[in-house]
Amino acid sequence: MRIAVPNKGRLHDPTMDLLDRAGIHVADGADRQLYAETVDPEITVLYARAADIPEYVADGAADLGITGLDQVREAGNPNVEELLDLEYGSCRLVVAAPEADGFESVTELDGKTVATEFPNLTYEFFAERGVEVDVVEVTGATELTPHVEMADAIVDITSTGTTLQVNRLEVLAEVLSSSVHLVARDDVLDDPKTDQVRTALRSVLEAEGKRYLMMNVPEDRLDPVREVIPGMGGPTVMDIDGEEMVAVHAVVDEREVFETINEVKREGASDVLVTEIERLVE
Repeated sequence: MRIAVPNKGRLHDPTMDLLDRAGIHVADGADRQLYAETVDPEITVLYARAADIPEYVADGAADLGITGLDQVREAGNPNVEELLDLEYGSCRLVVAAPEADGFESVTELDGKTVATEFPNLTYEFFAERGVEVDVVEVTGATELTPHVEMADAIVDITSTGTTLQVNRLEVLAEVLSSSVHLVARDDVLDDPKTDQVRTALRSVLEAEGKRYLMMNVPEDRLDPVREVIPGMGGPTVMDIDGEEMVAVHAVVDEREVFETINEVKREGASDVLVTEIERLVE
């Protein structure tokens, strides 16, 4: 099983961190190579440009890929399936134009020139609205093109909007909301290893913002304690040999930990321990 991941840029480090937390460990320094083995002898990591990863997957150079949804949709290959939103690398693909030009709607761009690194998504967006534009494909510094008279507007990625503001560009519409996704070629969807990788990555996402609570509770106070624990389902209860106590374990949202500890202690719990959760498999 070959997984293509971004070789550099803002998506590289969080992707490698996610793989590591999911148990798919890559050897230190291996990211300076074209590919690397992992602790699983059946999984190899390939390093590629984020924009090329959908093509790697479609052509069979990789079986799975981790890259931005914007890149997946731009490639538009029907053989590549979106498996899982990995919930980082959030950004928006937007239509923007110079503030000074006074455009208020994308319909006003009819007959105008639009510069972008995403020509397919751009054509599709404007065609759906019956707006004819001349699309100029660029490979960087898209936000500068209106100021050097290459284009009347742009379609570009923005995370915070700061770059657009600095270049005095105003957002007219959103083309796509994007984040990093796990994708797969359609002929490996039923491969058990595909499911293993998806489950491992999802387990990290499920554990985000969760804490594991452990406590001792007198048997006659179990019901009141159980009622105040806002866990995922019911808490796990285990007998403690030789004592009229039980051990209660529960997964709780991090935001509810403080209040929960106070409530269970008020109901008779003691020896409360809170730990982080690295992975949570449902």
